[in-house]
This record gives sequence, structure tokens and C-alpha cells, in this order.
Amino acid sequence: MGIAEKKQRIQDFNCIMCKVEESELIRERKVVNGGTNAWKMDIKLEKLLNDSASKLEKLRSIRTRKAKKKMIQIFTFILFWFFVIHWTTNGEYWRPTVITHWHYPLKNYAIDLHMNVEKSFILPKIARPPKRVYTNNGYLMVSCNGGLNQMRAAICDMVTIARYLNVTLIVPELDKKSFWKDPSDFQDIFDVDHFINSLRDEVRILKELPPKWKQRFDENKGISLAPVSWSDLSYYQNQILPLFLKHKVVHLNKTDARLANNGFPVDIQKLRCKVNYQALKFTPEIEELGQRVVNILKQKGSFLALHLRYEKDMLAFSGCTHGCTADEANNLTEMRYAYTWWKDKVIDSDAKRREGLCPLTPEETALTLKALGIDRNTQIYIASGEIYGGKRRMASLADAFPNLVRKETLLEPSDLWFFQNRSSQMAALDYLVSLESDIFVPTYDGNMARVVEGHRRYMNFKKTITLDKKLLVELIDAYNSKSLSWDEFSSAVKAAHADRMGTPRTRAVIPNKPKEEDYFYSNPYECLEQQPDEALQ
Repeated sequence: MGIAEKKQRIQDFNCIMCKVEESELIRERKVVNGGTNAWKMDIKLEKLLNDSASKLEKLRSIRTRKAKKKMIQIFTFILFWFFVIHWTTNGEYWRPTVITHWHYPLKNYAIDLHMNVEKSFILPKIARPPKRVYTNNGYLMVSCNGGLNQMRAAICDMVTIARYLNVTLIVPELDKKSFWKDPSDFQDIFDVDHFINSLRDEVRILKELPPKWKQRFDENKGISLAPVSWSDLSYYQNQILPLFLKHKVVHLNKTDARLANNGFPVDIQKLRCKVNYQALKFTPEIEELGQRVVNILKQKGSFLALHLRYEKDMLAFSGCTHGCTADEANNLTEMRYAYTWWKDKVIDSDAKRREGLCPLTPEETALTLKALGIDRNTQIYIASGEIYGGKRRMASLADAFPNLVRKETLLEPSDLWFFQNRSSQMAALDYLVSLESDIFVPTYDGNMARVVEGHRRYMNFKKTITLDKKLLVELIDAYNSKSLSWDEFSSAVKAAHADRMGTPRTRAVIPNKPKEEDYFYSNPYECLEQQPDEALQ
């Protein structure tokens, strides 16, 4: 209400009060004079004054109600944002987070509302531990490289390094420039708030670099480098920490395999496990969808998850063309030359296969599973992308095991529409289903195979058959050439894999050859309840 309007209303009120006083005088004159006409005029004037007073009272009442309503609205608004800020605040940033994941179909949020959903593999959220208090030596920015599981292991290493150097970790940036060009950010794949809160007692983690330091970094006052692979803690203490003390902001632009497998204190190794098996949870949308696939499979009985690493990119990168047509082999070679950062260009496919360095073909996989005694009617979940060669290459496997399923055949297209062209989120679904399978069989020693193997070891040594590909290729060729009978072939395969079922074993140590050692994330025995030595007693 304007000032002029307020003044006008005050004048109107004063006028009415004057008229009320005048009414009293009229009444007195009416009694004294007893004039009939004057009396009638006085009655009209009195009625007019009463009506004006009534309207004024109503106006006051309306203004009072509006003022109360406005105050209630303001109070409700303040209270609402207080609770929003309280529950969404992380670190030193007091601000509400923007609601994300509207891009997911509404159907995904209603998954299994009327079903009794098992959530055995979804790790419970950890109660927020007290913050660890320490002198901050700087801010660590991280750009991960590679596929989902390569980045997953790298994140575990980066948290461990940040903890050891007493620096603040900025939520890692995920690779968007690799072969897959996946646009997913950290919060699209992992539960970022759980990640931050569950590690509060170890290291301070922020979603973004504070503005002051971001400006300094943008002005080239920070430093960016790729740390030396397979390093021990002395490298980070002597080479990396001084960079933090000098520049305050350090950006590690390549993060795969930057910590060695062996030679660390147990608390360091256990921190790597804490990050991997407790802090790195997938988003609720991914976990719900993964659980739905598991439920569908378990309703029909047991199932085997087969990580059939026979996609086009894998074959082009490895140079493995066994069983491919001449045109397919040429296409793979062209693809390998198209990616300049793939260093190996001229590859002898046959020699590499004989060394056990190629993924098993679908045909070789079918023979191996049959030889291991896998029942023909077992559900086999194909945890992979599109198989190169399509139905032609899958024919032998489908004939041997007719219950082949994929996420695409178990779910509706609408369930997966957002995951299209987002390979990391697709891989996350396969990861969850593979964890819950009765048997996990990878056909190639890639990052997913190794990280899932280690996670299943952590889950009380769930059965994982790690294939001896070098021996298998030799046995398969002998069987195909009729040098071995089926019984001889099957017996040899079973004997070779009797101790390759994910049971406890000590991690191999090969001095000066870290790449040839057992990978920490495939066999994190320092973190396991049952130690290898105990299993051997």
C-alpha cells in the first residue's frame, strides 16, 4: 500500500469521526426543537454514519486477515528452506542441491512398490561418522580415465592418497573422452552424498573446489600432472606433497593404477576396501533397476552371470580376430588405427590367443561351460554390450544353453531408454547383477572381471570361476582336432579349474613387475574375514 493511499484512508477515518460527533449534536437539537423534518434528516444521517463505520470495521478486519496470512506464508517458506538446507548441506557449502534424475522414467521410481523386494546386495547407508579434524594441506582434483571399473578402482586409490597426504578431495571427474564418450558425471552413477558422508572420518570431500581456489587454479596457479603408476606411499610423500604445500591445488589427470598392489600398511589397504565396498554405492535408480533384474532371475531359480567380453571395441583394441570373417577382421584393424592413443597397431592375433591374452570367443565359451558341467537349463545372464558378429557368433552358445538372457530381454525398453549411450550406467547394472549371481564367469581378465571377482571375495567368497585361457585354448584346439575325446577334454578342464573358484588365496607378489602380480582389487585379502592362511589349515 502506498503512502498516499494510507494518508487518504486516515483522512477518511477522521472525516467519519467528525460526522459521528456531529450526529450527537443533531440528536440534541432534535430533542430541543422537536422538528419533524429535522428528525427525519437526523435519522438518515445517523444511518449513513453507521454504514460508514461498519465498512471501516470490515476494512480493518480484511487488512488484519491478509497480514496474518502473509506472515504465515513467510514463516512456512522460511521453515521449508531451513529443512531443505539442513538435509542437503555438505561440507562448507550451505545451499540446497538441485533435484536431479528427472530424466529417468517415472516407472523407475515405482519399481516393486507392491513387491517384496530383496535388497541383499544393496549395502546399508552408514551413519554419518564424526568429521576427522586435520590441518588441510591443499585440495586434490582428480580426472579419472577409462571405463567404469577402472575409474572405480582409481577413486579408491585417490581417496587413500588424499587421506595419507591430509588434503581435501574434490569429487572426482569421470572420463568423457574415452572410446565410449559417456557423458555421465559422478552423481549420475554414484550416490555422491553417501560417498562424502560415509568417509567423513577419513578425509574431507567437497563437491566443488571453493571459489577462491578455483580462481587461482584457473589462473594457472595450480599444477596438473599424471602420477607415476604403481607407486608406493613414499612417492606421494616425497614428490606430490611438496606440490600441495607450494601450489595448494593439485590436479591428477590420470588415475588408473597409481597405487601399488602390495607393501602397504593394513590400515591403508582397509581404507581402499572401505571406499570400494561401502562408500561407492550406485544411485538409487541404478540399484533399484539392478535389483529388479536380480529378482526376475531368482524367481526362476539359480543363474550364472557370464561376462562375455566380446564387444567390437575389445576385439579392436586387443587385436583378437579368431573366428571373425575377413571383412570383420579388417574393420577391427581400421578401428584400432583410428584411435591414436591405442599404442599397439600391428598385432599377431594367433600368437596372442595362444598366450591366453585374448577373450574367449562365444564358441570357446560354450565348450568351456559344458566341460565344467554347467547344467544346460541354467539361466545365463550375458553381462556385456553388443556381441561382435551378432547371432552368428552367439549360435553355438545359444544352442548349448538355451536360457540366455540379457537386461534388454528382461526389462522393457522404457526402463533402459535413458541408459542408452551411457556405457558406465549400463556397466553398473551388469555389475550389480554379477555380484548377486550364483556363479560369475568372466571370459577376459579386464577391469570389470577383476573388480567383481574381488567384490565377490569380500561377500564371503561367492563362486567365481577365473578361466585359465592359455590352457583352455590348447585344450579346445586339441578337442576340435580330435586329439582329445570329450571325456578327456572335460576332465582336463575341470581339473585345471578346481582351485580357481574364488576361494581364499594369498595375493601373488612379483618384485618389480606390478602388472603381473595379482591385482589388489581382485584379491583384497587384508580386508577379508577369512584369511588365506586360515583356509589352508
